[in-house]
Amino acid sequence: MSNNPLSPHIQIYNWHISSLVSISHRITGIINFLTLFLVCFWIWTLLLSNESYEIVFNFFNSIFGKFFVIGFVWSYSFQILSEIRHWFWDLGYGFELKTSKITGVLVILGSIIITIVLYSIRGLLV
Repeated sequence: MSNNPLSPHIQIYNWHISSLVSISHRITGIINFLTLFLVCFWIWTLLLSNESYEIVFNFFNSIFGKFFVIGFVWSYSFQILSEIRHWFWDLGYGFELKTSKITGVLVILGSIIITIVLYSIRGLLV
């Protein structure tokens, strides 16, 4: 009898771009859901007073706040691009191994590019 596990285990599993995008899609979905609560809380605090506005303003101008905004933008752009990929799969396109790898890389690179562009535009507007 072999000592190998019956199913792929994390120690012997070969990672693929599709599995990375799939796991990241699930994680960003949870992050986006939680971030919506933070955005609602942020808007609520802005309605309270000028002091609340200054606290939020100072937070978003801090290093952690900028990291939060960049992560927020990346998470949503990744989720949108991944959903577009899934939409094409629902239509029956893109199941070939080569196409799946290419679209996975496009989702990752596209989300990074979109994040850089949107954050740069934000920097120009402020």
